[in-house]
Amino acid sequence: SQLAAQMAKDANKKKEDKIKELQEFIRRFSANKSKSKQATSRKKLLDKIELDDISPSSRRYPFIGFEIGRTIGKDILEVTNLSKTLDGVELLKDVSFRIDPYDKVGFIGNELAITTLFEILSGEMEPDSGEVKWGVTTTLSYMPKDNAMFFDKDLNLIDWLRQYSEEQSESYIRGFLGRMLFSKDEALKPSDVLSGGEKVRMMLSKMMLSDSNTIILDQPTNHLDLESIISVNNGVIAFKGNVLFSSHDTEFMDSIANKIIKIDENGATTYDMKYEEYIEKYIEK
Repeated sequence: SQLAAQMAKDANKKKEDKIKELQEFIRRFSANKSKSKQATSRKKLLDKIELDDISPSSRRYPFIGFEIGRTIGKDILEVTNLSKTLDGVELLKDVSFRIDPYDKVGFIGNELAITTLFEILSGEMEPDSGEVKWGVTTTLSYMPKDNAMFFDKDLNLIDWLRQYSEEQSESYIRGFLGRMLFSKDEALKPSDVLSGGEKVRMMLSKMMLSDSNTIILDQPTNHLDLESIISVNNGVIAFKGNVLFSSHDTEFMDSIANKIIKIDENGATTYDMKYEEYIEKYIEK
């Protein structure tokens, strides 16, 4: 029954938390002489914990896949001496960088500065000075961190997504919503009552329908459960276009980015390396 499945899931959650706690202790202290005995005893305890079998349906993964409508050219993006001050605070100062074909770039640094940069790159905000030059073949889709403005209309999910779809048939839209874990009945609920995670899934649906060859994602894993984070992660890895993104999720950052751009008071610094290598070279030294 559904109740039994939920109880099993809750019990497993407690076991999983205990497993993580034990694994962390073993990882940190197995090489520590004074705590090696404790680490060994915890290893034995860890081996005894068994997770109950749960039906596969209790772990549901949305389908996230980005297709490209137009082939990428050799010129993607050139940003030159970009500056922006908001409410008396200088967030961007002489920011310059270049994005090459098929780059997937993780942005780090001041969060508000990165959000402001993404707003400027997407055309939602004007810079005080400097230039943003997109390549003529570049088609852009942007997922902002704050998506409230997209959900202020009294539309159900079918009509909301239909705004962004060339294919207008209800069966097509329902099929798309189903892949994003919105059931038959949920497809008719008002878009303005969605949870944070549901709104992110709808925004991702909007992006997938655009067939853009360049996407900007500002903290895309906020509000998402683990299954959805994994799906987004895999979808962005598989994407054949350009990606500019920010994320607090280190695994998400390291598995996707081939370059890191740091935004700070000195402008922008490009590091032609994976995130893990950046951390090892510049943070953990």
